[in-house]
Amino acid sequence: MEKFIFLFRGPGPREMDRNSEAAQAEMQKWFNWIDAMNKKGTYVAGDPLQPVGKQVNGKKKAVTDGPFVEAKEMVGGYIIVNAKDINDAVEISKDCPIFDNDGKVEVRPIQKM
Repeated sequence: MEKFIFLFRGPGPREMDRNSEAAQAEMQKWFNWIDAMNKKGTYVAGDPLQPVGKQVNGKKKAVTDGPFVEAKEMVGGYIIVNAKDINDAVEISKDCPIFDNDGKVEVRPIQKM
């Protein structure tokens, strides 16, 4: 088995009360998906990301605020999975709830060091 990272890309954070029924239902989809991967032994780790950050750039190490407002989408979180190969990882990603909101999953192999 190899490790792959799923980077979740979508529109910036939506204004949604985290305690609302809609937010709870959305989160339950993610919990169910992760639980299914856990039962199959493919889930390794993952977390959502907060919609704030900093970027360090170039030789001068200039620091700017981010994620950037001009971006139409942002990385909202990640999950690491075990899969046979990249095609298997892609198939695993297809059950992700982000697609219900027209989001994207970038599937990348993790380099062994």
